[in-house]
Amino acid sequence: MSRWNLAWLLGICIASVGGLSLGFSAPSRDSALQKKHENLKLLVDVLEEVQGKYVKELDPDKMRDLVENMINSGLERLDPHSSFINPDEYKQFMKQSKGKFGGVGIRIGLDKNNQIFVESPMVGTPAYEAGVMAGDFILKIDGKTTESMSLKKVVEFIQGEPGTKVKMTVLHEGAKTPVDLEMERAEIHIDSVLGDHRSKDNGKDWDYWVDEQQKIAYVRVVAFTETTTQELTKVVADLQKAGMKGLVLDLRNNPGGLLRSAVEVSSLFLPEGKSVVTTKGRNNMREEAFRARNEAPNVVPGSYPIAILLNRYSASASEIVAAALQDHFRAIIVGERSYGKGSVQNVISMENGQSALKLTTASYWRPSSRNIHRFPDSKDEDEWGVKPTKGYEVKLSDEERIEYFKHRRDRDIVRRPNQEPKENGKKEFRDRVLDKAMEYVRENLNKKDNAGNPPANGGAALTPRQSGVVRDVFPDQFQNRRSTLFGIGEQVPQFEAIREDA
Repeated sequence: MSRWNLAWLLGICIASVGGLSLGFSAPSRDSALQKKHENLKLLVDVLEEVQGKYVKELDPDKMRDLVENMINSGLERLDPHSSFINPDEYKQFMKQSKGKFGGVGIRIGLDKNNQIFVESPMVGTPAYEAGVMAGDFILKIDGKTTESMSLKKVVEFIQGEPGTKVKMTVLHEGAKTPVDLEMERAEIHIDSVLGDHRSKDNGKDWDYWVDEQQKIAYVRVVAFTETTTQELTKVVADLQKAGMKGLVLDLRNNPGGLLRSAVEVSSLFLPEGKSVVTTKGRNNMREEAFRARNEAPNVVPGSYPIAILLNRYSASASEIVAAALQDHFRAIIVGERSYGKGSVQNVISMENGQSALKLTTASYWRPSSRNIHRFPDSKDEDEWGVKPTKGYEVKLSDEERIEYFKHRRDRDIVRRPNQEPKENGKKEFRDRVLDKAMEYVRENLNKKDNAGNPPANGGAALTPRQSGVVRDVFPDQFQNRRSTLFGIGEQVPQFEAIREDA
């Protein structure tokens, strides 16, 4: 294979390569172009040598893997958030950001014996209606055994175009004989806005009241996708209509998502025009400011107390929302210091939209102009992340974090009316972070200012030192029509089992 035939591996068209070869014999007026592309020539030369002389012959797939690994190794040295997304990964990436895909509606995982099992079916989906239950082991898919399949491969076999059929052989928990369940794939919507527990009336809807008597609501946002704003707007509107007096907004373990979604979510709780976040490009140029826009007529920002829950795995878009509401005295932060991801990744289409380059192009700054990003050499005393409001930090042990995850997972599982959860002698889990937030909200509901109204800042009067506010800034006109992504697909560590939706 000639060296120029390798250029397709780099996503470079033949015309570009032809131009490069001519550049080496062109007059001095083309020396700038020659200098610009000499690194590309080096890369092509290396690939040519590997193709022709490596001890083992590499087929096109192996060469493709080599090129992808070379690209990603180089990008990782720039920063941990830039990467090349190959075609297979890109399909999953887009499903995550859109919040929907073609499948049967189950969340699957690997148990300690590396067996594929169903964590939970989604109510109203083909899997639920076909009889798939939480705890089922998936033995076969369309007759193919899953014994040696990776989780990724199982997902590929289960997902497909809506309207097509798939047959799963499952072993119900406690049963001895497997059953074949055939179902028709449908478009599956992944909710990003959840409650604390399922409604008692049906297993599909969430109950958002954590204290219905005092009208305190609990809303959990697990990602910032294209549908998050729409979902959250409906939930908050319904809660306000039902007389909500306090809100706990849980952003724990939320790795981020769309910038646009983070700005729109912040806008549900902030007055029109308030600064939400500012992004700055190379050398602090191309500064772009984002402000709150109240575009949901059925939602009023209000003055009810809000407590936002964070932990060390709350990152990126989660930090934008938390920082904006904290800096404007609209909410307090309860829990742990956040992850500290203050960089912006643009997703640049490659190979005619089949793959993509996720490249760090800017940093973002909170309304108080303080830094959020945690650099590799950052120390605990440095300014990064979003810190809990003074007096509301809740320090957890590793054991507590693991127990919280198990507790949360158990409450999220959809069970059929006669399907009881396995107790296994477990003691009741106390969510100390949620308890602390409820303490704050209840305390402020019991308080009244001199006029008999709730404090205008959404809770107890916070001093700038308590909230961490230094100053407010009102940069250029708000622009919110961007597709910049924060953290979707990030390898942010979490106390979670390996899991996928299918």
